[in-house]
Amino acid sequence: MTFEQSDAGARQGEPIREILGWDEFGDAARSLAADVLGSGYRPDLVIAIARGGLLLAGAIAYALGTKQCGSINVEFYTGVDERLPEPVLHPPMLDVPAVVGKRVLLVDDVSDSGRTLAKVVELLADAGAEVRSATLYVKPRTVLVPDYAYRETPHWIVFPWSALPPVDVEAGAA
Repeated sequence: MTFEQSDAGARQGEPIREILGWDEFGDAARSLAADVLGSGYRPDLVIAIARGGLLLAGAIAYALGTKQCGSINVEFYTGVDERLPEPVLHPPMLDVPAVVGKRVLLVDDVSDSGRTLAKVVELLADAGAEVRSATLYVKPRTVLVPDYAYRETPHWIVFPWSALPPVDVEAGAA
């Protein structure tokens, strides 16, 4: 893990960025899986909050040996410290009746405000699932501290899958 802030950024109040690399991501996913198993929890399925939780959920599911996986699409953040008024669910929708009576591990990249995580935990619990949550990072201001977290940080996090802008085919980027 590294931290980054330019001298000019420091003078202008630019946030410090915590940078997670691919190697540490792999270690973090296995560490979270070990924490889950060490607590005695054995999830029947792993559900990712898309998009941020997709890669982590897959890595944790492999580390746990859990083959049942799913995702739920939620939009809340639109940029650095820019968000919608409330988290919004988007299609395709999760087959919520399929979680009734199941032990579910809900996975996301970060519990920043915690509002997205709280919304989906409530949705799954209301559907009859036993839910526990896991994130790579948790922020001090969150309204929902996940059951399992790799690290706490107050900084903006740069994840390896979102460190670069989208590919611009017209500009010849590959």
